[in-house]
This record gives sequence, structure tokens and C-alpha cells, in this order.
Amino acid sequence: MTRIELYHEQKTKQFSRKGLFFFIAACLVVTASFFVFQYYYQSSIKIEAPQEKLGEKVVIHMPNGQKVYTYDNFIIKKDGKTFYKGERNTIDLTGGTVVYEEWK
Repeated sequence: MTRIELYHEQKTKQFSRKGLFFFIAACLVVTASFFVFQYYYQSSIKIEAPQEKLGEKVVIHMPNGQKVYTYDNFIIKKDGKTFYKGERNTIDLTGGTVVYEEWK
């Protein structure tokens, strides 16, 4: 063996504990700041839908004995016919009697 090989073989590798400590501390700070930022960012977003004015509660008694429970603003009268106009459908309620009463 040459002198260089003997010198490098005997020399132990130094390990810096300070560097490892600062690396772990930096990782913890970055992780904690990420979670804190995410918490405050999510809590600052507030989405509030506007309140719909549905009108009074109405029960429509159909000639065949069925009852339709709805609100006053969903009932449309057009060309002598009565319709229920919902968000996705329209129902013909012609011939039914509209009664304003409370229901659950």
C-alpha cells in the first residue's frame, strides 16, 4: 500500500451534527409553515349563497286526491293553466285547488 492509501484508510470520516440539526429544523419549519398557511387560507374563504325568497307555503289538492306541497313562488299561471315550475321540471297542476297552509 502506498502512503496515501494508508493515510486515507486510517482517517475516519467526520460527521457534522450541527448540519443535521439545522437540516431537520429547517424541514420542520417549512412543514409547519405549510400547514399553518393552509389552515388560515381555507378558513378565510367563505362562500355564502344568497337567500331565495320562496314565498308562502302552499298545498295544491289535485282532482285525483293527490297533494302537492310547494311554495307560492314556484306556481305559475299562464293561459288559464296552473304550472309548477321547479329547478329541473315543470308539472301541469290545472284543475287543482291552491290552499295556503303551513306544512312541515
